Amino acid sequence: MTASSEDTDWVQVQESADFVELKRRLRRFVFPMTLAFLGWYLLYVVLADYAHGFMSTKVWGNINVGLVLGLLQFASTFLITFLYVRHAGRELDPLATEIRERLEGDRR
Repeated sequence: MTASSEDTDWVQVQESADFVELKRRLRRFVFPMTLAFLGWYLLYVVLADYAHGFMSTKVWGNINVGLVLGLLQFASTFLITFLYVRHAGRELDPLATEIRERLEGDRR
């Protein structure tokens, strides 16, 4: 006879040391990365609004600093995604798998 998910005490799971550690590992990455990205984006917006001379400085041909910084916004998004996937694979997924297997093992 297999137990259903209704038999699992989810409050107890959330309060377990492993789950608390999983949330800590996630927050340790997400909060600083979010603040860094928002700060970087805010800097770009402020420069675009108040530093017209700097942003229109030619870098090469018709390419100016504003265009380069705008494209770097996309690059930083891809970099953050790459870093998160790597962090999740190393720090989050193994612990999440362990928790899930323990829970599923209890149901069998």
